[in-house]
Amino acid sequence: MKIFLLEDDIAIGSALLSALQDEGHVVLWCRLASKVLARVQAEYFDVLLLDLGLPDGDGVEILTALREAGLTLPVLVITARESLEDRLGAFAIGADDYLIKPFAIPELLARLNAVLRRAGLAQDGADAEWRVGDLSLRERSMAVTLAGAPLSLSKTEFALLATLLKQAGRVLTRSEIESRVLPNSDGKTLDVHIFNLRKKIGEGFIRTVRGVGYLIVPDEL
Repeated sequence: MKIFLLEDDIAIGSALLSALQDEGHVVLWCRLASKVLARVQAEYFDVLLLDLGLPDGDGVEILTALREAGLTLPVLVITARESLEDRLGAFAIGADDYLIKPFAIPELLARLNAVLRRAGLAQDGADAEWRVGDLSLRERSMAVTLAGAPLSLSKTEFALLATLLKQAGRVLTRSEIESRVLPNSDGKTLDVHIFNLRKKIGEGFIRTVRGVGYLIVPDEL
């Protein structure tokens, strides 16, 4: 998983960074509120770990801005604010979970996995299946079928399809997709892979949102 960690405390941030990396996650650690919105709009992340008390802003304002911008990435709040009012307020504006400091690392990991599982992003021992219409993708075995017939995709095409299916119903910007699947793209490479993927799975699955990116809309299939 790719995690955005927003935590200004050096000791806590370092401990979380180490623990999350030990679990195999890719982590971007940031200590300033001003860096968040533009970064998550330009780059794909699976989840945001959000401290509320920051030196240059408030996490509540960040969360509000994220949701007003239409960003749906899961958010796990990690904070020392323990009042019921604070907790309910965070949930009301779009937090997915709320963990009060100090906390044990195992509890954080368990909460994180629960948030990702609810969002359909958790990775466990099972071969998770993602399905839209007659199109099915199994993540661990890297198997894709269309109406029961197996499809042969390249690794990049598989990663591209998996990224779109996991976020079905949400428009993914070109920069989000490229940062996750094609980090060295020259800008045209994505279009080529989308074209090739459509030839293999059919034209009806991936919609182009001009000037923005791509999405898969399950309800229309």
